Amino acid sequence: MSTPFPFTAVVGQDDLRLALLLNAVSPAVGGVLVRGEKGTAKSTAVRALSALMPGVDVVSGCRFSCDPAGPDPACPDGPHEPGAFETRPARMVELPVGASEDRLVGALDIERALAEGVKAFEPGLLADAHRGILYVDEVNLLHDHLVDLLLDAAAMGASYVEREGVSVRHAARFLLVGTMNPEEGELRPQLLDRFGLTVEVAASREPDQRVEVVRRRLAYDDDPSGFAARWADEESAVRARIVAARELLPSVRLGDPALRQIAATCAAFEVDGMRADIVMARTATALAAWAGRTEVLAEDVRQAALLALPHRRRRNPFDAPGLDEDKLDETLEEFGGQDGSGDDDPDPDGPGGGGQPPQDGPDGDSPAGDVPAQGEPSEDGRAPAAQGAGEQSPVRAAEPFRTKVLSVPGLGEGAAGRRSRARTEHGRTTGSRRPRGALTKLHLAATVQAAAPHQRARGRSGRGLVVRRDDLRQATREGREGNLVLFVVDASGSMAARQRMSAVKGAVLSLLLDAYQRRDKVGLVTFRGKDAEVALPPTSSVDAAAARLESLPTGGRTPLAAGLLRAHDVLRVERLRDAARRPLVVVVTDGRATGGLEPVALAERAARLFAADQVASVVVDCEAGPVRLGLAGRLAGELGGTAVTLDELRADAIAGLVRDVQGTSRRAA
Repeated sequence: MSTPFPFTAVVGQDDLRLALLLNAVSPAVGGVLVRGEKGTAKSTAVRALSALMPGVDVVSGCRFSCDPAGPDPACPDGPHEPGAFETRPARMVELPVGASEDRLVGALDIERALAEGVKAFEPGLLADAHRGILYVDEVNLLHDHLVDLLLDAAAMGASYVEREGVSVRHAARFLLVGTMNPEEGELRPQLLDRFGLTVEVAASREPDQRVEVVRRRLAYDDDPSGFAARWADEESAVRARIVAARELLPSVRLGDPALRQIAATCAAFEVDGMRADIVMARTATALAAWAGRTEVLAEDVRQAALLALPHRRRRNPFDAPGLDEDKLDETLEEFGGQDGSGDDDPDPDGPGGGGQPPQDGPDGDSPAGDVPAQGEPSEDGRAPAAQGAGEQSPVRAAEPFRTKVLSVPGLGEGAAGRRSRARTEHGRTTGSRRPRGALTKLHLAATVQAAAPHQRARGRSGRGLVVRRDDLRQATREGREGNLVLFVVDASGSMAARQRMSAVKGAVLSLLLDAYQRRDKVGLVTFRGKDAEVALPPTSSVDAAAARLESLPTGGRTPLAAGLLRAHDVLRVERLRDAARRPLVVVVTDGRATGGLEPVALAERAARLFAADQVASVVVDCEAGPVRLGLAGRLAGELGGTAVTLDELRADAIAGLVRDVQGTSRRAA
């Protein structure tokens, strides 16, 4: 077994270490979501935490880690008689993003269940994680059906396996810890809310601290055991402090002033529901216990708010997580009569009432790098002097709206999502087939029908059905898949009227919101001046696409053909990376093409490449004015798709209308 990197040897990342330690003190806090750029010790710190967790007493021989002081009466390995128990280290179980449903919740032996009526159950990762840590790296990439199972287990504290009338239930209470890179996409709101605390991490910009990170990592790689031994005393001290804080926790008093501050803070930041209040209360109590106090102070409430509220105050996926600390201090002072600024530090171990873990050096962390901001336009709408001739500064997008559903025709087999029809593991049953590999979804009627003609030959004598492996049938199901939505946006001078471009950006932002909700990948190609560029390669981060859209300047000629050819290249490369994910191309333009010889003819030739590849497409017609040339409609015809105006894109334009993007099989005339 490999030696983990010591928790106390992690340099900086004070908020991350504190959040993990608070959950070790009080698992009722509800887990941690760690957000941040790659290479910031997220996974290292989480894996190191398990070595600090106190051991747990379990019933001897129980595969479900039942507590001998109060065993689960419904445990599949029960009932348990009082007596033998053992103490083992707390487990940290890792859930891979590509895990199957059976691996997560466990699997029933369907053949024995049908033939013998025996509940032969193999526990999954939820059973292994009971009374321990369930860690999901890249949790934002977890498939939706696994997210649903996690939500159910987290809400009920139990896992249920139901298949064809056979039911198994076992306890599943665990500390949920997830790490993610926001550039890869966001979490579903329901799962986001299940994490008690959230922490934003970034690499330090202080050279001395970065040097220390490299020095420790190299020393660990050269001699893991020797490096861990040098940190053994620090590890033992933190482990003892966790045990002491756990023992002190029941004695900590959460008074009415602190409760008023918690309630007022959650109300002031308009968080949904009451879970935030409960998590803040538990976190503030754990902070006091960690500091060795029996009274919750305003400093504890402030620190709890900084950890528990940022991910709960987002109103839409494009809002950056975080809190206005000035507003937080004003609220705490108004409703508590105490100074919640945290300037007076009552505990020498760190700010916030002794909540911080031991320090290794200056905290040089800085926020994660964002997309560089463009200059704001002047009052007369002209571009700043530094911009190129004919280029206008970016304009803000209009308010987003609910769009009509744009879907790819046919039946795909791509990643699970919510846009286009696809063959999936989850959805409505449409038929059956022989299983390829392990059986995951039994089609009972088809299985019985396959086994029935052979009962006499198999010597059936009792009431049970004699079922062989060849009789089993896999249910085929139809659900929804996520697509690659590639936006090709005209940013030329013909689109540069400020109100018009604001409306165009608002429409694209609305489509991006729709893509976020439907679990799509997105990409952004823009064209203006003399060429086109890939503003954002295909990614699951809709936030990044929205940021690039917001900073998009306009002006110059309209190289429509260049934009289409660049988009075609993007799809060609992406098809090699993910052949199962079907693309949907959304061209946002007025259809005009300028520059070079025969620009319109070149654009139409480029469009026919998409039609030849049977790529689903739609053209959002941005042409304005009393006289319309209909160029966008002609472009849609060459693409083999359809055209919609900005007004027609709204879902409320015609109630209940769902517009399928036309494929080449239904090419417009």
